[in-house]
Amino acid sequence: MREIVVDTETTGLDPLSGHRVVEIGCVELLNHIPTGVSYQTYIDPERDMPEEAFRVHNLSSEFLRGKPLFADIAQEFLVFIGDAKLVAHNGGFDFNFLNAELERIGRPIIARERLVDTLSLARRRNPGGANRLDDLCDRYGIDRSRRTAHGALLDAELLAEIYVEMMGGRQASLGFAAAAAAANALAAAERGVRVREIPLVVRLSAAEEEAHRAFIASLGGTPLWDSYLPPETAPENAVAAE
Repeated sequence: MREIVVDTETTGLDPLSGHRVVEIGCVELLNHIPTGVSYQTYIDPERDMPEEAFRVHNLSSEFLRGKPLFADIAQEFLVFIGDAKLVAHNGGFDFNFLNAELERIGRPIIARERLVDTLSLARRRNPGGANRLDDLCDRYGIDRSRRTAHGALLDAELLAEIYVEMMGGRQASLGFAAAAAAANALAAAERGVRVREIPLVVRLSAAEEEAHRAFIASLGGTPLWDSYLPPETAPENAVAAE
């Protein structure tokens, strides 16, 4: 199962008031495990940066001027997320902004059913508790020392770690591995040892067989692979070499 953890930075709180997306950060998960694949881009919002927004993410109008427009990156962003579920913290905020940008350039919006909101998940798991991103990092023992300011990719990376822990974390992956190993062992036991009805014809000459036995004897001890042979088929040199 492929999921994409998404975060955005914006010029303000409401896209209907003319505020725009200025950064998108995404992290890919497969079966709740980060793959190391990510996507990040800055975006020129084609407007000024309010001081209160700048204090949150430190992205100035001067820095963003000349960066790609949303229309320029929309296709690569949509290709990256594909049809995966989108994981976001207070995800309605990010969805509203992304869909407003898509509507602005005449592209289909992202279906709301694709959203996995980690804020809602956190509230169900910890009703009445503090559930900001920093709070969840502290709760799950995730290092947030790099987070001196908001950044879409950094926040998506932190949220990916939080989400993995919320969904069972490393214990879940260990459980899957143990279950898979047990299933493989059971399948092997059920298959048993298959024996050919007609043994293969030996293609080695007597001289080649003798040369091989002499070489094995020169190694000293009993070869490990002899332990896989029935006692009656063990080579004579196994005893002599001990």
